[in-house]
Amino acid sequence: RLTIQRLKDDGVFDMNRSLSIPLLPRRIAVISADTAAGYGDFCHQLRNTSPTYSISLTLFPALMQGDKASASIIAALDRICEQQHNYDLVVIIRGGGATTDLTCFDSYELASHCAQFPLPIVAGIGHLRDTSVLDLVAHTSLKTPTAVAEWILQAYQQQDELLSRFAQRITQSLHQRLLQQHYSLEQIHLWIR
Repeated sequence: RLTIQRLKDDGVFDMNRSLSIPLLPRRIAVISADTAAGYGDFCHQLRNTSPTYSISLTLFPALMQGDKASASIIAALDRICEQQHNYDLVVIIRGGGATTDLTCFDSYELASHCAQFPLPIVAGIGHLRDTSVLDLVAHTSLKTPTAVAEWILQAYQQQDELLSRFAQRITQSLHQRLLQQHYSLEQIHLWIR
C-alpha cells in the first residue's frame, strides 16, 4: 500500500495506462528469463496457434525472482528504451510461483520505472490470485504469459473478422452492381434491335 501511495503521490501511477497500444502490435520486446516455462508457453502460443501473423519477438533476458530481479528487469527496460522506436510494446512475463518469489514485482523502483516507461507494458506475472504493484501500473495486466499471448492474438483475430466482413460487403456490392450493369446492357441491346 505504501508503494502504491508513493507512486500516486509522485503522479506516475497511471502514466503507462495513458499510452495507446497499436491496433496490431507486431514488434514486441519481451522481458523474461530465457529458460522459463512461461516464456516458452508464450512463444509457443504465438507461433504455433497462428503462424500466419507477422509478429516479431525480441527477448531481453532478465532475472525474474530474487534480490537482483528488480535491477535486472530495470536494466532490460533500459536496453529496450535505447531502441524504443523498434518496438510497439513491452511484455513482462513470468509464470507463477510462491508469493515470496514474486516480491520483486512490488519494488518501488521497478514499478516507478514501468509506470513512466515510454512504451505500453503488458504484464503476465504469476497466476490469477497474484497481483503485484507492477500489475497495477502496467498498461494491461493479464494472469499468465499464455493469457498475454492470447490477448495479442485476439487483436489479430478481431481484425481478421472485421476484414472478412468488409470483403464480404464489397463482394456483395460489386455483385449487385454487375447485375445492374448486365441488366442495363440487356435493355440497351433490346432497344437497339
